[in-house]
Amino acid sequence: MNFLAPLFLLGGLAVALPVIFHLIRRTTRERKSFSSLMFLMPSPPRLTRRSRLEHLLLLLLRCGVLGLLALGFARPYFKKALDIAQPSGTAKRTVLLVDSSASMRRANLWADARARAESIIRDASPVDQIALMTFDRQIHELVNFDEWNRTPAGERVALAVRKLSETSPGWSSTHLGEAIINAAETLADTRGNAVTGPRQIIVISDLQEGSRVEQLQGYEWPKGIEVSVEPIKARRVSNAGLQLVTETDDGSTKEATSVRVRLANSADSKMDQFKVGWAAADGRTFAAQPINVYAPAGQSRIVAIPLITNALAGIKADRIILQGDEEDFDNAVYVIPPQQSTMSVLYLGAESEKDPHQPLYFLQRAFQETRRTAVRVVQGGTNQAWSLAVVTEAISDSAAKSLHDDVATGKTVLCVMKDGHIASTVARLLGTERLNTREAQVHNYAMLAEIDFRHPLFAPFADPRFSDFTKIHFWKYRKVDARDLPNARTLAKFESGDPALLEVPVAKGKVFVLTSGWQPEDSQLALSTKFVPLLYAFLEESGAVAPPAAQFYVGDNVPLGPNEGGSVVHTPDGSELRLSPGEAIFSETMAPGIYTLGAEPGRRLAVNLDAAESRTAPMPLDELERLGAPIIHQPTVAAHEAERKVRLRSTELEERQKLWRWFLLGTLGVLLAETWLAGRTTRKLPTPEGSTA
Repeated sequence: MNFLAPLFLLGGLAVALPVIFHLIRRTTRERKSFSSLMFLMPSPPRLTRRSRLEHLLLLLLRCGVLGLLALGFARPYFKKALDIAQPSGTAKRTVLLVDSSASMRRANLWADARARAESIIRDASPVDQIALMTFDRQIHELVNFDEWNRTPAGERVALAVRKLSETSPGWSSTHLGEAIINAAETLADTRGNAVTGPRQIIVISDLQEGSRVEQLQGYEWPKGIEVSVEPIKARRVSNAGLQLVTETDDGSTKEATSVRVRLANSADSKMDQFKVGWAAADGRTFAAQPINVYAPAGQSRIVAIPLITNALAGIKADRIILQGDEEDFDNAVYVIPPQQSTMSVLYLGAESEKDPHQPLYFLQRAFQETRRTAVRVVQGGTNQAWSLAVVTEAISDSAAKSLHDDVATGKTVLCVMKDGHIASTVARLLGTERLNTREAQVHNYAMLAEIDFRHPLFAPFADPRFSDFTKIHFWKYRKVDARDLPNARTLAKFESGDPALLEVPVAKGKVFVLTSGWQPEDSQLALSTKFVPLLYAFLEESGAVAPPAAQFYVGDNVPLGPNEGGSVVHTPDGSELRLSPGEAIFSETMAPGIYTLGAEPGRRLAVNLDAAESRTAPMPLDELERLGAPIIHQPTVAAHEAERKVRLRSTELEERQKLWRWFLLGTLGVLLAETWLAGRTTRKLPTPEGSTA
């Protein structure tokens, strides 16, 4: 039995009153005076026997009256299931998102997440619908709504629990924002069926601050969908991780004699002393003397690890490990030193490379050597190998014909018209009889007014932050009639409408014509921030490619070379994957380690954990709400809602049963019995005998 107002049960303590009254021994009220005692001091009568309960049945009836009244006012009811079935239209639809990213590999997180998910699944009512998904870098659907509805109600929980038990955390990064949006769209897709019940997304995750949630900003949420977050806390909060510092990060252009790694210690870490060094063959001990690193909580340190060579195998070590950390899932980084490729730019011009007034001076200094690419600007004949040819002066007919033949096979030439004498050479390269050019009349300076940002040459500048070319002033340029150039495409124009840059296809290749020089005498182009990226864009248009990348993150797609389709991939765990012939992308980078494409030595790839997974400090819960997600604040709101539903259900049961009426009827019956018994007991009591005068 349950009570709607249990505080009234405290009124049952009043049953003590009849007991107290029955224990009180009342003295006689009749007094007789004796003359001989008038001079003595009065004293209370001495009790010769202890008080004892009398008339027990009458006492029980009086106690019963008070007890029944207390029970009636407490509004009792019997707790049982409602007879009225819940309409199917009010079924709750829930998408359960369980984090399976690399950070969930920490000690207790996955076990706790599974237990929480199983508890939510078991608490679902028979009419509720649940879709179970895990997420890391991608969404992995375990049980969808259709499968849940097709499964008999008694087997749904077992199905979901079994699918979840067959899953384990992977090595990918946490794309929480994309997972929540995908779940919202799944709930919004009702397939034309009317949905009247609540719709909810439940996220079970460690909510580490490295989670990517920026996709939520600006997302238009479907109406009626709420997000509930169930954070899982790690028992050990200390964590530090390693990240490879790429050449883009450090900007070094010299030959590598060391590998630089970043040791990042989480904000809530309790450890600050670590050791970093090359791993031995077992992957757990150091192959050489490690470097001691001090990194306080919330800070990072860059460590240069000198390259070592395994004298027996004749290859460089490929793994750097970290010791001194409580969690080891992110304590290794795999390294494949990049191979440097050399590309040649053929310069056809007679000026000196030391003359700061000529184009060659700026061209030589624009291409900086990096660890992956070395660009050499060479002068000489057209008989040498080259990736891009730059022509700034008129050349002989034989050289022009040779250059034209190279372009026809797919090469790229950039003609820079620093004066009008180069027009005849441009005409021969394009295969036309003549090219009409003349010096343009420029008042003060000219600017670029129209640029085709859809072309790959200018695509890197399409972002509004980089698309402003108005700060580049042109003092001189040559006016070219584009109608003399068949199939010419104007990529940039001056304010006057004259072409500034033309692209002309020649068989399999192409010729670019820049109608002004980039040296200071003609323009400010060589001194602008657009010059170097523009030259590299010309180099990419020529088909010259840098060596394929060797460093990837888990889950990245690896572009394959033309001859790598159909080859065998050796994975870090020793297994082999055979690629399909003609396959252009390898996407099975599911774990960190060294992958080898083809037979030994083959092309080696280093796949590492995303550095964001090492940022394991908890994300503020209001971060998702700040980005617009309709968050249900747990557990207060949910608890209050559950209490409200229980209270309403209990009130309904009590109103239907109305047990209080029977307690009141019982109280009246007991009162009648008590009154009759009290009257009868009073009549039977002996009356005191009167004294005679």
